[in-house]
Amino acid sequence: MLVVRPGQGFADRRVRDLPELLRAGDALVINDTKVIPAELRGERFRDAHVTPVSVTLYKRIGATRWRAFARPARRLAAGDRIRFGTTADNACLVAGLDATVEEKGEAGDVLLRFDLSTPVLDEAIHAIGHMPLPPYIAGRRAEDARDRADYQTVYAQEEGAVAAPTAGLHFTEGLIERLDAAGIALHRVTLHVGPGTFLPVKGHDTADHRMHAEWGTISADTASALNHVRARGGRIVAVGTTSLRLLESAADTDGKIKSFAGETSLFITPGYRFRAVDVLMTNFHLPRSTLFMLVSAFSGRQTMIEAYRHAIETGYRFYSYGDACLLFPGPGREA
Repeated sequence: MLVVRPGQGFADRRVRDLPELLRAGDALVINDTKVIPAELRGERFRDAHVTPVSVTLYKRIGATRWRAFARPARRLAAGDRIRFGTTADNACLVAGLDATVEEKGEAGDVLLRFDLSTPVLDEAIHAIGHMPLPPYIAGRRAEDARDRADYQTVYAQEEGAVAAPTAGLHFTEGLIERLDAAGIALHRVTLHVGPGTFLPVKGHDTADHRMHAEWGTISADTASALNHVRARGGRIVAVGTTSLRLLESAADTDGKIKSFAGETSLFITPGYRFRAVDVLMTNFHLPRSTLFMLVSAFSGRQTMIEAYRHAIETGYRFYSYGDACLLFPGPGREA
């Protein structure tokens, strides 16, 4: 884990050192969302023509409807019927897991209405769905049985994410116990991570980039506890950019965190004034991504460029199963 203290250089540490790098009275905020096997593979039926398609569910609309990204989307139209869960011999693994394309939007977005309804629909998705592994993993090897456990934090609880909050993958039950023994509290929030979090910024002006909204919640008890931590001089340490974005979405202009239940599409770029988070633990991110813009806003763009250069030269691993960094605020942002 690379420790980044702007103006003070870098330190090569381990995630297991976290209790020593923080102090008693600090509060870690974790995202307890749970990844669902959101990738469904099936066949589109139109007249006498059958075409293989796959979709990645990303937003539940109701008991029978999901928004999804389809591949190849050009082969779908409103009114098409899709049957999911077919095997090589064309036998359906879960009887009746059929859906109708109700709407077709931009960039592969579709609205699906399933013939099944919750909770039977959820059971069917779990039975035939595949873990939505990042393309740089899925493109190199087939999904295996371990992925359902490996691509999940040890504290995952609330189902709904289509991507793991990867900073949390570093945590073990043992580390959590050591943090507790060091007087560092653990608080849960939920933000169901969607695929839009990882989309690159393609335009030259960040104002033209649209973040996909993600649903999250912070309980009144958690908000009160975090405000109490700060009132006593403790720091709010966000585990992952998802936790940070949710906390910032729930904070007022004075930094007081309020209970929250709804969607957020907060896009943080350099110049943003952080209100709720004092320290950030996260993984390493791709260039031109909204996530690199966020960490640049937090610790300073030049600091992060130098930190990434150090990480590459030192052999840190990037991406979802890669290494972590612990970021402290840049000049003028001291907690």
